[in-house]
Amino acid sequence: MSEKERPEGDFVRSRLALQLIVILSVAILPLGLISIYQTSKVLEETRALSEIALLNHTRQAASEERELIQSAFGAIEAISAASRIFQTRLDECDDILEQLIEVDQRYTFAGFVDLDGQVTCSSTRERADISNTEFFQNLISLPDRRIDAHPLAALDGRIALNVSVPVTDAAQQIGFVWISIPLQLANELLLESEEATELLVFNKEGDILATEAFADDRRSILPQDRSLPELADDERQTFRGLDRAGDVRDFAVVPIVDDTVYVLGSWEPRQQRTLTGRGESYALYFPLLMWIAAMVVAYIGVNRLVIRHIRKLGRWMRQYAGGRTDFDNAKLDHAPEELEVVAQSFRSMTTRLAAQDRLLKEELDEKTTLLREVHHRVKNNLQLISSIMNIQIRNTNSAEAKKLLRRVQDRVMALSAIHRYLYLSRKLSMVRADQLLDDIIKQLVVVGSLDDPQANVNIATKFSPVEISPDQSVPLTLLATEAATNAVKYCGAPDGEKPWINIVLDDLGDNVIGLSVVNSLAPDPRHEEFEGSGLGSQLIESFVSQLDGTFETSTRDKRFELHVTFKLVQEQDEDNDHMVEES
Repeated sequence: MSEKERPEGDFVRSRLALQLIVILSVAILPLGLISIYQTSKVLEETRALSEIALLNHTRQAASEERELIQSAFGAIEAISAASRIFQTRLDECDDILEQLIEVDQRYTFAGFVDLDGQVTCSSTRERADISNTEFFQNLISLPDRRIDAHPLAALDGRIALNVSVPVTDAAQQIGFVWISIPLQLANELLLESEEATELLVFNKEGDILATEAFADDRRSILPQDRSLPELADDERQTFRGLDRAGDVRDFAVVPIVDDTVYVLGSWEPRQQRTLTGRGESYALYFPLLMWIAAMVVAYIGVNRLVIRHIRKLGRWMRQYAGGRTDFDNAKLDHAPEELEVVAQSFRSMTTRLAAQDRLLKEELDEKTTLLREVHHRVKNNLQLISSIMNIQIRNTNSAEAKKLLRRVQDRVMALSAIHRYLYLSRKLSMVRADQLLDDIIKQLVVVGSLDDPQANVNIATKFSPVEISPDQSVPLTLLATEAATNAVKYCGAPDGEKPWINIVLDDLGDNVIGLSVVNSLAPDPRHEEFEGSGLGSQLIESFVSQLDGTFETSTRDKRFELHVTFKLVQEQDEDNDHMVEES
């Protein structure tokens, strides 16, 4: 429904509601902005505290693991400071490494390997070539302090955590010293944590060093969308996501040894640990909820005070447009005084308009009755004239006089038919041309048969339902009468054939009406009167001119054709013309 077609009550209601929402939104906008700003600050502080708490919990859960690895780094860094013993005093080197293993039984092996991959001293006093092992290749490729998990022959092929640092002498690297920690011990230290979490220790390259369950599915606790090297690059961080098992978890990454070893904690989401929990969501959406509540309260109030009354007024207006006029007892329910004044004005207006409508209807009925009476009397007078002419025809002995009087009588009866139709019609402003012509043509056929009792003509008519103004009905009727009379007069056919007449009234579109009269001709056609300057020809031209139309005639294929076209004059155009003439 367009804006013009929309009921006024619905339109006003939507406009009031929209304006109310806009005005109240502007009014509470500063409060809302302040509330959102304060809430965002509180949420930022809450997130920061939550992240710190989660990082501390993770760091605390891996405290024993951190102490073990840091002590291993501290021990080998202290030994690597005495670089001379790794080159000249190998027996003394063996003694020192052996003593280190005896002092701290968490370590299972300690050794020194030179740049050629030769183990030159160890806690077991054994010598070995490990140049082809993955462990040594990693040391050479990244000569820095590191920790990784590899099986070693010195440990009977068992996997151990190998903590290594490069050894230099006079700023020249000479090899690496490392300490091996049993992997089982590293895993057990993670299991001893009292925190309800899953822990995983990894190095900067993304290799898993220790976990609570060092099994094939140990990577299931990792986040789906992030790799371990990426987590190592970002260092300290917390985030929520799905693990590789598809569960929602809170993750925390904390470095144990700076730039070397990290611990990943996977926590079950809980209210106090979530980074975007329900409490934060409620706090964030509280200004919006407050705005919605204000809009609802304001709308309910305005709806009760204004909108429902305007809606009722709108219904009254639609009912009035639908034909109801009795609004004397129509009341608004506890409406404000301003709206009650509007309602009273509407009731007064409908009362006055109803009285004026009744007066106009009475005047219209009176004028319609008088107009029908005029048409009735004119019809009676024309019929009286026709009857007098009929008496004259019967008393006349001249065949030519009878023929001329009959033609005049036909025209009088055509006019009488128009007034008869207007007298009986329910709508005086327009005339059904098809019905009017049908009555006249039937009458003329009878008249033509009386002129020539031997004539036996087939009459075919096709009239489309067309409405014309009374002003056009008179020339159209007289035109059809004259054309049909000529057709009856000159209709003929070869011997053995039956003469025929076709009369068509058609709507050609674009308010153009067409009238066609076609009749058969005898071998020696007699239509010179129409083509000459006879009375019939002059009358037809006059009637076409009154219709502001055009006509054409032709004779071909043993038939005579008359075609008339004219523009249909609309009722409002007629009224406008009358108004111009009266002014």
